[in-house]
Amino acid sequence: MAERLSARAAIAAVTADFTESTAPREDTAADGPLGWTGYADSRARAAARTGEQESVVHGLATVGGLRCVLVSFEFGFLGGSLGQRTGDRLEAAYEEAVARRLPLVSLIATGGSRMQEGMIALTQLHRVARASARLRAAGPAQLAVLRDPTTGGGWATLGAGADVILALPGAQVGFAGSRVRPPGADPHAYTAEGQLAAGQIDAVVPPQELAATVAQWLRALAHHDAVPGPAPVPAALAATGLPRTGWDAVLRARSASRPHAEAYLDAYFTLRLPVHGDRCGGTDPGLLCGFGLHEGRQVAYVAQCGTATRPAGYRAAARVIRLADRLGIPVLTLVDTPGAANDAEAERAGAGAAIADAFAAIAAARVPVTTLVIGEGGSGGALALAAPDNTHVTADSYFSVIAPELAAAILKRPPDQAHATADQLRLRPQDLVDLGVARSVVGPDPVEP
Repeated sequence: MAERLSARAAIAAVTADFTESTAPREDTAADGPLGWTGYADSRARAAARTGEQESVVHGLATVGGLRCVLVSFEFGFLGGSLGQRTGDRLEAAYEEAVARRLPLVSLIATGGSRMQEGMIALTQLHRVARASARLRAAGPAQLAVLRDPTTGGGWATLGAGADVILALPGAQVGFAGSRVRPPGADPHAYTAEGQLAAGQIDAVVPPQELAATVAQWLRALAHHDAVPGPAPVPAALAATGLPRTGWDAVLRARSASRPHAEAYLDAYFTLRLPVHGDRCGGTDPGLLCGFGLHEGRQVAYVAQCGTATRPAGYRAAARVIRLADRLGIPVLTLVDTPGAANDAEAERAGAGAAIADAFAAIAAARVPVTTLVIGEGGSGGALALAAPDNTHVTADSYFSVIAPELAAAILKRPPDQAHATADQLRLRPQDLVDLGVARSVVGPDPVEP
């Protein structure tokens, strides 16, 4: 179990610069909207024990030199539960973020809705969802830090609804709290680590690294109103001449010794913050995505790692592209895949819909998308992450409607015709430029937009 910090201690763990906002005028009904006998006494005892008047504290903060609206839950106040007064404060925090055009950071520790207020408590989730939607429409990012525990409606609104979700090690995280889970339920599924494995959160962060990590994310997710210029094209990491034949291009792209996505990302970014999982229970280790800084400038990235891309990968990519578009951050994609995963599991996981969603995210993006093909460009599985008008290729890559072996099979040619078929497909880097599919073959020197 993670250490349970008070609301003020959680704030102090990320910043020493916090100014609490004035709480909204609160209902003074003695025993709440249901007239629950003893509720007023419970609140009084909670206030005396914690020094707080409600389960949420909010205000303006500076984290790593960047301003934000900060919300922190006090679990010692009736289990950090959400009641009507909590909803008042949360709505006020979101509205302050909208008015000031600041990101909102939530330090969450809650057991869910407050029983003593019944349905009035539950309907606060509608208020939080509406307020979150208004902030999202205004542009600024929402960052959640999941403390122990984060369950019920607090997880299903502020937590899971955030753009980026961090969690402390060992924190209980799940819609079902510990007292209402099915008998025999796997306890790991209700932990920060289990949710990370399932692609529901982006990172588990040690407490001593939390302040720096939140500051890095605020910097990487800073919102811009103006449409940015495109991300510069990365320099090629292998100095090699153009391939003589189509099959030569295929062999180069498939070589295990050529530079892959990790090497390109490490060379390009001075700071890189990964986004993890598709928020639908899936992950794809063969696709890396997130936000970073290139020469001090924000850039979002989506990078295939040379494997068949799975539905979870396309969904994660679409999430990053849409978030970057909302924040006004240019996108860089690195294409390197033999194609989309086409096994039965991928079909059951919605491969077609996930690929369509990636196509749609790029097609609808208002921010510029820059693409570099660094290896195999296999069919629609690669094209789904390629910019229609700003794709570049390295000399050790190819891009094809389908792999030459599969093309030969479809055309009912013998396997030994794959080499000749590769030439006919005109898949070499120089062919792609001639065909207008790619804008350039990049070399070791970067290409400016």
